Amino acid sequence: MSEVVIETRGLSKEYMRDEFRVTALKDVDISIQRGDFVALMGPSGSGKSTLLHLAAALDRATSGEIRVLGENLHALSERQVARWRNAHIGFVFQSFNLLPVLTAFGNVELPLRLTSLSSVERRKHAENALRLVGLGERMHHLPRELSGGQEQRVAIARAIVTDPDLIFADEPTGNLDAKSAEDILGLLKELNQKFDKTIVMVTHDPHAASFADRVRHLEKGVLLPEDAMSFVN
Repeated sequence: MSEVVIETRGLSKEYMRDEFRVTALKDVDISIQRGDFVALMGPSGSGKSTLLHLAAALDRATSGEIRVLGENLHALSERQVARWRNAHIGFVFQSFNLLPVLTAFGNVELPLRLTSLSSVERRKHAENALRLVGLGERMHHLPRELSGGQEQRVAIARAIVTDPDLIFADEPTGNLDAKSAEDILGLLKELNQKFDKTIVMVTHDPHAASFADRVRHLEKGVLLPEDAMSFVN
C-alpha cells in the first residue's frame, strides 16, 4: 500500500484585506502519496499557491486539518516548523529567490548551514546537487552571470541539496523561455522518476501540467472533484 505523505481534511484559509474577509481556500480534502507528481491548476486567485504554501509549512491554515509526512503541522511551534521544513521540504519559487551576492555554490550550500554537516560535507553535497542539475561547470558564477534557466536550475539544486522528502514548485517555469521551461520540467520529471521524489507543482500552463502524473484543479478556493480528465500521461 502506498504511503500518504500529504493529507488534508476541511482545510481552509482566510485573509483580512482592508475590512473584508477573503476566503483563499475552502474545505479542501486532498491526499497525495509518496512518489506522486501532482500539478495544481486554476485561474489566478483560485487558491492553488495557498494550498502549496500550507502543505510546505510556509503558512498556517485558518481551520481544518493538515498532516504532512505524518506530522500535524498545526501542533508545531514556529521554531519547530522551521526546523521541520528545513529537514523535509524543498521549495522552488517562480522568481528563483537567489541571493545575488552569492555564487551558485553559495546559494545551494545555504540550507546546509542550518544542519550539523561539516564544511567538507556541505561542499560535497552542494557540488553533487549542482552537478545533478547540469551546472557543475557554473557553480562559481554569480546569478547575474547565469541565464534564467540556469538560475532556476540553481534554485532546484538548492531545493534538493538537503535530500528532502517533498519538493514544492510554484510556477517554476513562469519566468522562462520555452526551451528553458522544457529543460526544467524534464529535470523535475527526472527527480520524480529516477530519485522517487514526491513533487507538487503549481502551474497555469497545460503543457507544464502534462509532465505530472495527476492534475488537480482549483476554482475560487475550492478543489474540484478528481475525474478521468485529471490524469495525464
